[in-house]
Amino acid sequence: VQLQASGGGLVPAGGSLRLSCAASKRTFTSYHMGWFRQAPGKEREFVAAITWDGGSTYYKESVKGRFTISRHNVKNTVSLQLNSLKPEDTAVYYCAAAYSASAYQIQSSYFFWGQGTEVTVSS
Repeated sequence: VQLQASGGGLVPAGGSLRLSCAASKRTFTSYHMGWFRQAPGKEREFVAAITWDGGSTYYKESVKGRFTISRHNVKNTVSLQLNSLKPEDTAVYYCAAAYSASAYQIQSSYFFWGQGTEVTVSS
């Protein structure tokens, strides 16, 4: 599956963005989906994940209550709504697809990755 992320940009602290990730394959429901991010000079980290049917969602502790992951299995898309953004949310955000949701926080669980979309939050 090929993944194409979009929606990044420059926003002031407290602002919002909606990231989207479009998947190329019609077997989109075969995959659990995740979002990761990599801030400048830091390692890539888990942000959020959603199971194939949207029945379960998981979040990094620091984004709970501010970010919301969702998916649309007819349109083959997964989205990440970012609210109440903070400067520390500045990063390149990547969407990824996994066959299993058992280790949703682990990058090696994800076999397919999008190219990343950059989010910059100004203070």
